Amino acid sequence: MFNLKQHFLLDPSVTFLNHGSFGATPKPVFDEYQRWQRELERQPVEFLGRRCAGLLAGSRAALGKYLGTQADNLVYTQNVTIALNIVARSLELGAGDEVLTSSHEYGAMDRTWRFLARERGFSYINQPVSLTSKADFIESFWQGVTARTRVIFLSHITSPTALIFPIQQIILRARAAGIITVIDGAHAPGQIPLDLDLLAADFYGGNLHKWLCAPKGAGFLYARPEMQHLLKPLVVSWGYEPEIPGASVFVDQHEWIGTRDIAAFLSVPAAINFQEQNQWDKVRSACHALAQEAQKRLCETTGIPPIHSDDDSWFAQLTAAPLPAKTDLAALKSRLYDQHRIEIPLIAWNDLKLIRVSIQGYNSDQDVEHLIKALTELL
Repeated sequence: MFNLKQHFLLDPSVTFLNHGSFGATPKPVFDEYQRWQRELERQPVEFLGRRCAGLLAGSRAALGKYLGTQADNLVYTQNVTIALNIVARSLELGAGDEVLTSSHEYGAMDRTWRFLARERGFSYINQPVSLTSKADFIESFWQGVTARTRVIFLSHITSPTALIFPIQQIILRARAAGIITVIDGAHAPGQIPLDLDLLAADFYGGNLHKWLCAPKGAGFLYARPEMQHLLKPLVVSWGYEPEIPGASVFVDQHEWIGTRDIAAFLSVPAAINFQEQNQWDKVRSACHALAQEAQKRLCETTGIPPIHSDDDSWFAQLTAAPLPAKTDLAALKSRLYDQHRIEIPLIAWNDLKLIRVSIQGYNSDQDVEHLIKALTELL
């Protein structure tokens, strides 16, 4: 593995195997974040009143290059939940309409869609899917499509089960059928390569504070140019009727929502540069290999096979393994942290109990070994 632990601010007494929840920011990126905060405080009126739009445009240009799209197809948001709330609340869905998703989605987004379904009368359907192969996944998911399906909502990489879904083929089918696609990319940027224009989802929300290692509060919403007119601002502010017409109505209406700290957004280029300078393609490859080893050893420890087929393309740096059905998740999580100083999520998903392991550039073989020894003792 790469020796990157010295670049992070993490507590050295903790075996940190939970990068997937909130990420961790490298020291040089955090320094850049604080530099922007000090710059704002030095002259707040000049910074927010005269420089803000240009600074954000420059940062979005760097992000767009990284994500394979133009800057005006992106707006910064604090996280994916906000980004996809913009989309979900904008789409004009009503009685008789259906939003189709999988049974693996993130709880906050399930709640968003269920809330709107109750408010507006449409149906939100969590379709069970096959994990025996990518082809079987696509076919089993598509069985849920009906003449009433207006929207397909899917995670690119799932949160509870840590699976990379084959969304490209779903997006192509949906486009041909006239169905809008909304993708939750919370765990994708920084963990797997992204080309948003090539992917061509109608809407895509991503987090940058997770696997790209930007500061907390950095996310984005991508909207395909042909679909941007469908979006309504979550917060109506000056950008809704801009005093100086901008190049992008999409950006004008969604970027300025009142006074806020934009330092996390302006630090995104520094996060991109940090990963480029540290050969991140090689880092990700090494992390994937260690994630494979972690999943293998976890399954050997419990005697329970993975929930997916024997194909390591189902996951990258984030992986999950089943725990025995009798496991008391709360008690085990407490003992892992209190007795062994291991920070790791234990998840109840459908009828299964899972342990989810994140492997980032600061993790090592010793971290996985510590986890296996602790679980062997506690289980």
